[in-house]
Amino acid sequence: MSKAARLKALIERPEILVMPGAYDCLSAKLIEHAGFEAVQCTGLGIVASHLGLPDVSVLSMTDMAARTAAIVRATDLPVMADGDTGFGNAVNTWLTVKTFEDAGAAGINIEDQVMPKRCGHLEGKEVIALEEMVGKVRAAVDARRDPAFVINARTDALAVAGLDETVRRGNAYLAAGATMIFIDGVHDTGIIRELTRRIDGPVAVNMVEGGKTPKSLTFADLQAMGVARVSLPVTLVLAAMGGMARALQDVHRSGALGDEAAMYPFADLHRLIGMDEVYALEKRFMPSTALDTKYKAIGQQA
Repeated sequence: MSKAARLKALIERPEILVMPGAYDCLSAKLIEHAGFEAVQCTGLGIVASHLGLPDVSVLSMTDMAARTAAIVRATDLPVMADGDTGFGNAVNTWLTVKTFEDAGAAGINIEDQVMPKRCGHLEGKEVIALEEMVGKVRAAVDARRDPAFVINARTDALAVAGLDETVRRGNAYLAAGATMIFIDGVHDTGIIRELTRRIDGPVAVNMVEGGKTPKSLTFADLQAMGVARVSLPVTLVLAAMGGMARALQDVHRSGALGDEAAMYPFADLHRLIGMDEVYALEKRFMPSTALDTKYKAIGQQA
């Protein structure tokens, strides 16, 4: 089964699919290590971590695809890419899907915001005409080679045009071939219930710490409301930034190394990134005399 087929099956099963957002290879590895079943690339996290800039269409399609490919290589889980607005019109969207499928992604988000876009939990969003987005979805469907490759059509119409227009767009995108409809910036549980009732296919939402989604909601609550998938786009980037900020403050204040108990263990980091496999490969392929020379200086053996 292809990774795209795995991701599609996870979306279509009765249980909700929880997809934490990865912004680099380490975060993707940690998502897999923690026992999750799929990875969502976070455009905000990737742009913020690599450029230190807001997510306002400043990273090119080829750059985003390259970073997605690295994340794909870092994990055995299916990875949903962030395709932004398709990086242009329907033709750009067609090329974007080709490029991201070549990068190994199992699916892609394509959104109906006006370019340059912005984070779905911020104000000031604009959406393109429904007919233009339908053309983008049709182009995305036509471009994919694996028919299971997930086209996750995102609409930001809720904040701009209200519930009825969001439902109209969701059903139009499904009719154009989208696999799932992603409603960004949902702020009310009653609206979630209406969306899952009135949209004729899988519905996805996201939850953002400090964003619009009600903080009291659990994944079980969302599943009971009929949500197929929930993404957590900034959980890891915010946690990493919080941890780094605290560690730096601690080091600056104390004038010494930080508190190891509050950090990911050094040895575990090396295990996570595959150092044990490096040692095993050395034993398989390097002469024993070279290994003796390599490790005797520090009294170790490979």
